[in-house]
Amino acid sequence: MSELGARASGQGRIFQTSGDQYIEEHHHHYGAGGPLFGREVVASAGAGQAAPDSVRMPLVGRPPGILRDREQLRETLGAAVAGPGGDIHVVYGMGGCGKTALAYWLFDEAVREHGRVGFWVNASELMSLRAGMLAVAGDRGAEAGELAAAAAGRRAAADLVWHYLDHSADPWLLVLDNADDPTVLENGAWLRPSGRGTVLVTTRHATSPLWRGPGVHRHALGLLPLEEAAQVLCDLAPEAGDVESARKVAERLGRLPLALTLAGSHLAHQLLESWSMDEYDRKLGEESTVIVDQGAAGRGGSQSRQLVGRTWQLSLDALAGQGLPEAATLLRLLSFLAADPLPLSVLLPVARAEVTLDGLEPALRAQRLEPALKGLIDHSLTELVTVEGVRCVRAHGVLLDSVAAGVPDDRRPAVAEAAASLLEAALPEEGADSPESRSRLALLAPHATRLLAVAADERTATLGVRVLRQVYDSGDYAAALALAPTVVEAVRGVLGAEHRLVLNAQHLQGTALFRMGRFAEAEALHRGVLERRETLLGAEDVDTLHSCAALSQALDLLDRDEEAESWGRRALDGYRRTLGVDSAEALFIWCGLIEILPQLGKEREFAEEGLALVEACERALGPDHPTTVLARHDYAGGLFEFGRHEEAEPMARQVLADRNRLQGPDHPLTLSATSLTARITHGLGRIDEAVRMMKELSERRARVLGHEHPFAEHDRAWVAAWQAEARG
Repeated sequence: MSELGARASGQGRIFQTSGDQYIEEHHHHYGAGGPLFGREVVASAGAGQAAPDSVRMPLVGRPPGILRDREQLRETLGAAVAGPGGDIHVVYGMGGCGKTALAYWLFDEAVREHGRVGFWVNASELMSLRAGMLAVAGDRGAEAGELAAAAAGRRAAADLVWHYLDHSADPWLLVLDNADDPTVLENGAWLRPSGRGTVLVTTRHATSPLWRGPGVHRHALGLLPLEEAAQVLCDLAPEAGDVESARKVAERLGRLPLALTLAGSHLAHQLLESWSMDEYDRKLGEESTVIVDQGAAGRGGSQSRQLVGRTWQLSLDALAGQGLPEAATLLRLLSFLAADPLPLSVLLPVARAEVTLDGLEPALRAQRLEPALKGLIDHSLTELVTVEGVRCVRAHGVLLDSVAAGVPDDRRPAVAEAAASLLEAALPEEGADSPESRSRLALLAPHATRLLAVAADERTATLGVRVLRQVYDSGDYAAALALAPTVVEAVRGVLGAEHRLVLNAQHLQGTALFRMGRFAEAEALHRGVLERRETLLGAEDVDTLHSCAALSQALDLLDRDEEAESWGRRALDGYRRTLGVDSAEALFIWCGLIEILPQLGKEREFAEEGLALVEACERALGPDHPTTVLARHDYAGGLFEFGRHEEAEPMARQVLADRNRLQGPDHPLTLSATSLTARITHGLGRIDEAVRMMKELSERRARVLGHEHPFAEHDRAWVAAWQAEARG
């Protein structure tokens, strides 16, 4: 028995590694002139068909070495072969997840530890299944004449096989490997329970009714947990890097056993080059996972099931054979999107014939979408998941990479256009701000980024910048900052550094830096964008004025208040000239100036402009507009700064109520309103109430923006100071 190194983690998982192991599928489909071995074989297999070389040994090439994870499932299956038998166990999962490896382990366990006779039959198609099962009957005592009659169709073949299995003198384990087309087993009733043994079926087909019969137990086989996946790489290529480096590679490969084995073999068998795991991780980032299959040479295998780039094609070929060629079209479409969950609602316009996806081949028509999606799910190429109440479809990242890489160049524009059309239609309207729209945006953002990376052009670049802007506007500043560098780099690559859209993306990156408390970086980025906008667009262009406004905000938080006021006044005057006195842009930057005036001690100017700003916003934008709420917030903050606490409190509490109602309690702007209200409460002498509010705020702000955010640090400092004041 191979060395075991398994641990339990959630659902049972198993995987195997060793320095030179590989698992290879062998098919023995000899034609009439092919090799035959003995008269009984000819009789049992029938004319033109030979029996497999063996049914007593797993036809999987070199045996597995160390087994990784899947302990819960191993316990279940191990108990099945240790007991009296009678059950059927079906292990299903996507190609490359380790189903055959698990079956090999159980076969070895049954034969070596429990004294069972082990049978291994390739169930990928009817010819190999019949030949293998008749060979099993011969092993159990069927005579040559009986086998010949069954092979020639004069006797029911499945009945003959199961008669001898049911009357076997020895208990047995029967493995039906690669049963990806359940109809092969269903036609002829080849799958039956028996009191003399246990049946294990491995399959990619997740939902066949055949798996739901009496005595049938279904087991989903998924991905490895990260630590086990990293250890697989360390087992195979111990000299290539440490566990931390292995984790990065394992995560990029999506913890898929086949991909991990190929990667580890590649690293262990290099001759001309000697990549470390860190270098391999970098190569994956540059060339995608298409390089993974290079590891097949080190494993001695080149069968389709042993290549990441080919294993999925077996399932797609099967679907095409079942009359669903559109499944390949749908998977190509999904491959231009991310491995993150994709809301099914994105596909609804196609199903309802509201959108026609031109140029796809085969065409993906309304009435064929649902069967195609169901086919992908049935064959474990995709799965249904629910995220915060939203039904989604998800596929593995390595699968998507390999499928996307295989889309012919002449078809890529059509696939990209189709994906862009669906995402554009699915995105919330710009300016929408509700929990539902924010949730939908969070689900769609990774797909826009992936599309931009796979098929960068002006349309996908525009879509990427739109998504970045909407993520920022939703208040998820951390997500916007994480997204921004990828979008900026991709858009610059396709449109050039001086394109307006590139400058827009960099502007958004700067505002995200500002919101995340990285004020100096924001100031530097905004200043650079401002210089280029002035040169390319002119001093009065609206985008140039946006840069002035953003620079003013950054300088304000850097305590360079006079500079901040100067840039803010320039932006305000420019907006009033170009967009109008009551434009949303002019009123927004006026809010920033109202916030700066108290810091400069300009009480007269504040008194003249503060209330006028609030009235202008309410008149032009309405009471619930974000800028109107901001104007009231900044006016209340100014009153507080000038010591007018009693006047400030009711307005601050109204702002806080509005923020909670409009944006929710964890929105950064709501947190800012909470901070102002707590400070005003403290200023009014209600210290215990202020401490309670600030402590709650500190916890929420740290959760939303991070413990290292300057505002979170300020919250903690105020709490400590006020608590000391209360004690004193």
